Amino acid sequence: MTDFITDDTVKTHYWHKLDDERIQCDLCPRFCKLHADQRGLCFVRQNLNEQIVMTSYGRSSGFAIDPIEKKPLNHFLPGTSVFSFGTAGCNLACKFCQNWDISKSREMDTLMSIASPIAIAEAALKHNCDSVAYTYNDPVIFHEYAIDTAQACRSLGIKSVAVSAGYVCDLPRAEFYQWIDAANIDLKAFSERFYQQITGSHLQSVLETLCYIKHETSTWLELTTLLIPGENDSESELEAMTQWVVENLGHDVPMHFTAFHPDWKMRDIPATPMATLLEARRIALKNDVHYAYIGNVHNKSAESTYCHGCGQLLIGRDWYELSDWNIDDSGCCQFCGKRCAGVFKPKQGNWGAKRQAVLMPN
Repeated sequence: MTDFITDDTVKTHYWHKLDDERIQCDLCPRFCKLHADQRGLCFVRQNLNEQIVMTSYGRSSGFAIDPIEKKPLNHFLPGTSVFSFGTAGCNLACKFCQNWDISKSREMDTLMSIASPIAIAEAALKHNCDSVAYTYNDPVIFHEYAIDTAQACRSLGIKSVAVSAGYVCDLPRAEFYQWIDAANIDLKAFSERFYQQITGSHLQSVLETLCYIKHETSTWLELTTLLIPGENDSESELEAMTQWVVENLGHDVPMHFTAFHPDWKMRDIPATPMATLLEARRIALKNDVHYAYIGNVHNKSAESTYCHGCGQLLIGRDWYELSDWNIDDSGCCQFCGKRCAGVFKPKQGNWGAKRQAVLMPN
């Protein structure tokens, strides 16, 4: 049970006291060492009264219903709607952040909406959403709120989806993913240089999270890499990344290569060319990644799902709209019978591309 201090501040468990009177937060590998009243880089975790507390419990930057493909998840309940929310702050410092007004916020007034975990689960049920997504910023930093919400969702038969950078320590990672049904993890690059200089974090911790999710949980896993021209889009890096995925995670973890647009502190770099995205997809398929996609651009062929057995079109996608559906009730190709990896309903969802804002009751 969550231990409240005030309505929006809760005690946390992953920290320890240091000899110099500071307290170290042990939630993520950043290991912020905080003096009295000081906040960590994420801004929502604070040394208060000689303990680390979360200061934004139950407060959100907003609620909306999205297509599940927007997370992006192409093999988890395709075509269905997902009830989405986030908070504010982040434990990374990505210079290219495209949600910087939320993730980099230091103004708690950003958190305008208030909702308890059960209220979120009940809202998802009311709006006929199959799942709830912890997204917009990283659920690692609202760990307690996310877990309580996932537990409330599970009690009502609602799935939980995490959209995360995967930068989290071992014990909180294990606690979190036992409640998560699907995750899209940002594999931001495949070099320590990029992680250190561009995101202020480290690659190895993310790789460990990927292996943990794939091999130690039942959570469905997909990966996303935002390709930034001149930073993480070289042929050699994409070769190494996709080979690592196949060798360590297997052939069936879908990979999404998405287009960068100038934003936040990287406004001087041009948008990712379509040719770069298609080349990344080609390299992934060549290295025997069974499902590779491109995103943030329009290319129906490269957004669609094909059978890795016979090559036939299984799920047609045009942005977030589904067209062709050639998967049978058991999730197999209707042409050759090969199983398509993923979590599927007997029939495709029909939510489409729309996004619907939701106002939560006071």
